[in-house]
Amino acid sequence: MSKERDLDAEKKVIAESQLKGNTLRTYIYVVTHKKSGVREVQRELHLSSSSLAQYHLSKLVDLGLLTEQGGEYFVADQIRVDVLKDFLKFGTLIVPRFIFYAVFFTIVAGFFGVIVIERTFSELDVFFVLMLILASSLFWYEALRAWLRGPI
Repeated sequence: MSKERDLDAEKKVIAESQLKGNTLRTYIYVVTHKKSGVREVQRELHLSSSSLAQYHLSKLVDLGLLTEQGGEYFVADQIRVDVLKDFLKFGTLIVPRFIFYAVFFTIVAGFFGVIVIERTFSELDVFFVLMLILASSLFWYEALRAWLRGPI
């Protein structure tokens, strides 16, 4: 069991060292789309030629991350790449983790803002709501920034 774990850890280190640039973009594309062909990868990632797309797909097959069947490539082994640690995958969508924090703080700020408006409020209440709005704004900023930089 320990040898298996060591082998998996070594495989992950090797894969992460090879997942950079267009190879990483190709891997993320196939992970989010379940299966893909060479031409599809070339078109969607705006690669200069289909042979370049083929090279990156073959590299991922050699790393054991993809399998190839009849010209279609499928995810064989999904690993958590360091670049993707701040993102979550929902179907074909990859979203930054900050979005969940931003939504939470926006809801809490709105809820407390309504409560403060409906009753007699003190300076502390206003300060608390303003701090929640500030936190919400910062999380939205970071979520948007992560989304625009994105893993791809």
